[in-house]
Amino acid sequence: MDTRLLHLGDLKFNLDVWLRELKFHKTELGFFEKKLGELSVRDLGRDAMVPLEKFQNKIAREKDALNKLKHRIKFKKNLLDKLTDLDSVDKSHHSNQVLLSEEMATFNKLNFELKSKMMNYFLRWL
Repeated sequence: MDTRLLHLGDLKFNLDVWLRELKFHKTELGFFEKKLGELSVRDLGRDAMVPLEKFQNKIAREKDALNKLKHRIKFKKNLLDKLTDLDSVDKSHHSNQVLLSEEMATFNKLNFELKSKMMNYFLRWL
């Protein structure tokens, strides 16, 4: 088998992994969003409500970023799926993949930081 075809398969594998990872993050953000909603109806006072609202806003922005990244990954996957000529696989496909990889790493880092802050908030107010 031609190594270019293997490389194309590797690129698709990365995209599939990232899509599954984003699906997990979206589900998890929904879980946190639900818990924040449950807390919002309690009479916890201003000290609890101000950060709660900030977290809700951050989750909305995080979901927006997630959806944009997901769209870019799916677009890239569709482009790769349309490639039939082995000569079409060039360095630009790999370069674009590296950029997506960096965006995923940044998203994961920011997502982890947000979840850590929310968990500390929950420890205080639950």
